Amino acid sequence: MAAIVCGAASAPPRQTYGLGRPASAQEIAGWDIDVRGDGAGLPPGRGDVQTGREIYAQQCAACHGDAGQGGPMDRLVGGAGTLATDKPVKTVGSFWPYATTLFDFIRRAMPYTAPQSLSPDQVYAVVAYVLYLNGIVPRDAVLDARTLPMVKMPNRNGFTSPDPRPDVR
Repeated sequence: MAAIVCGAASAPPRQTYGLGRPASAQEIAGWDIDVRGDGAGLPPGRGDVQTGREIYAQQCAACHGDAGQGGPMDRLVGGAGTLATDKPVKTVGSFWPYATTLFDFIRRAMPYTAPQSLSPDQVYAVVAYVLYLNGIVPRDAVLDARTLPMVKMPNRNGFTSPDPRPDVR
């Protein structure tokens, strides 16, 4: 019987199957595009509401409606005050806690037929327009990596609540 020494156990030999190759740094960088709630990961660029309106009309309206009202895909606008009701309307304006999440989602997944095809400037502009439609930013808003994380979403604090247990206060 062999003795096991703490920390000295050896790992089983690594199996390889001769498939694939290591990804290059450039390939990894192409997929490393996540954006955090605090804005870490936002790329350089900027976009305004008017430019966003034009891009939205060309790239988004067919799925989300000409004013974000939805159909055939999700509604993006409205729903304020409905989350605590029997029929909550979960939209960018009523449900999403961070404006940076909208940037992240549009950048990686939209438009549906050509994901990741919009430039950072175009994404910032579409985000500005969708936030404008929800009454979150003014018509003259210009968003970039500095200003976007400062946008306070209506449901920013709706995802956390104080811990009611008396033993953790």
